[in-house]
Amino acid sequence: MPRRRWAAALAAAVTASVLSLTGLAGQAQAADVDNAGNGGFESGLADWTCSAGSGTTVSSPVHGGSAALKATPAGQDNARCTQSVAVKPNATYTLSAWVQGGYAYLGATGTGTTDVSTWTPDSASWKKLTTTFTTGASTTSVTVYTHGWYGQAAYFADDLSVLGPDGGGGGGPAPTVPSAPGGLGVSGTTSSSVSLAWNTVSGATGYNVYRGGSKVQSVTGTSATVSGLAASTSYTFQVTATNAAGESVKSSTVTGTTTASSGGGGGGGTVPAHAVTGYWQNFDNGATVQKLSAVQSQYDIIAVAFADATSTPGAVDFHLDSAGLGGYTVDQFKADIKAKQAAGKKVIISIGGQNGTVSVSDSASAANFANSVHALMQTYGFDGVDIDLENGLNATYMSQALRSLSAKAGSSLVITMAPQTIDMQSTSNAYFQTALNIKDILTVVNMQYYNSGSMLGCDGKVYSQGSVDFLTALACIQLEGGLAPSQVGLGLPASTRGAGSGYVSPTVVNNALDCLAKGTNCGSFKPSKTYPGLRGAMTWSTNWDATAGNAWSNAVGPHVHAM
Repeated sequence: MPRRRWAAALAAAVTASVLSLTGLAGQAQAADVDNAGNGGFESGLADWTCSAGSGTTVSSPVHGGSAALKATPAGQDNARCTQSVAVKPNATYTLSAWVQGGYAYLGATGTGTTDVSTWTPDSASWKKLTTTFTTGASTTSVTVYTHGWYGQAAYFADDLSVLGPDGGGGGGPAPTVPSAPGGLGVSGTTSSSVSLAWNTVSGATGYNVYRGGSKVQSVTGTSATVSGLAASTSYTFQVTATNAAGESVKSSTVTGTTTASSGGGGGGGTVPAHAVTGYWQNFDNGATVQKLSAVQSQYDIIAVAFADATSTPGAVDFHLDSAGLGGYTVDQFKADIKAKQAAGKKVIISIGGQNGTVSVSDSASAANFANSVHALMQTYGFDGVDIDLENGLNATYMSQALRSLSAKAGSSLVITMAPQTIDMQSTSNAYFQTALNIKDILTVVNMQYYNSGSMLGCDGKVYSQGSVDFLTALACIQLEGGLAPSQVGLGLPASTRGAGSGYVSPTVVNNALDCLAKGTNCGSFKPSKTYPGLRGAMTWSTNWDATAGNAWSNAVGPHVHAM
């Protein structure tokens, strides 16, 4: 769990190459035109050049029209496709494209000022990338490009545009106001949210969501979750489509009714409203060797790391490292679990870690996972399960497995997750999808804010690990992406030895908690609203915490419990 992975290195490399990154740009002026040629790839690869023969056009999937670009990275080639676009000097342009599939990047070089780039992790559905650039005093052409990432899956791109003053290159016409979205429907409800989905509108670059006639959200995809609603209450919703030309009329109205309150978000039985999670090491790696009984009392959830994969797909087992833990016996371990539970703590089994190879990829392995975890709960008395799979996760079948486990274990089941930062950059990512799929039974997601490269915050800006802003701006993505505040926690190493990078002092952790919950002690990023129901914090590990004299839990624990 506390080690650097390739995704972190990838993100750091990408961020190092980004000289400027902006959020969604303002609407283009009425006189603006699309200066890109063949941005919809309806004429094959005309106007485009793709490296090493990596690009082709396909008829499916497409975002608009009848064709899209498919570009496949191979070896040392990242499938870069470029086009030279005529522009006017001293002018501002909005560059955008819709992408799907593997890692996808969009940018412009030769601007004469600051070159720009933006990117997204892999996406199962179409997602819009947007950035802006300003040309220099003598700039008459720029190179726009898309590319993927080395060794990753093919990416698709469609409807690329360069909106701004006519550069004289014969690009496409200015967009027209899109039509109203059709097919609006309610795709899911909780006690505090309603999820909506609708059909794609040709020519649209974004959508506005209205509740009771008032705009409450703007998105680029064809789905949205409106949160912060009252339980057992009916709400009306409409959606409009937008682009540089303006906003469509509103769609037909649908009604969504929230479910009855269950007393809080997700599962977890009697987990405190504000809780501290700590990982207990079932191995000796130089940190203080502990019995469970020695774990500091500030920890409300103790995740036993880790369960082991078996030869049966999806199934896991657990073997106490008695020899490595100084002769700690299974009977002592079970007795310590009961004692912790008697003190009001939850003890769960963690699946995964850096070397975890558990794969849940079909219905059979999902059943094996649920059955084996439930068996461990019965054998050792665990209260639930932690998902810390750092080598890939299938949202469909992991969700199926956890729901099956919930049916066996009942409403007291504790389910926690510990994704890497890159896993929670977008709701299209498998980890994020899984969390949303099981939101009604999920206890908390404690994302690992360490061993990470720089990442995008919810404001579209890039933040580097080791700061209050990194914690708050990335947590905002989860809080605004559909998770309840009670399902969001901040995961940090307990000491500098607990991770390869990303350690911050307990004061920084507490400041980030205050910023999110109260709007105080923020850095340069300040969330648009506060989340007083924020669950709390997590650390790797109780052992490294003990090695450092329990400095982390002594500082963060009381702060969380006083929230």
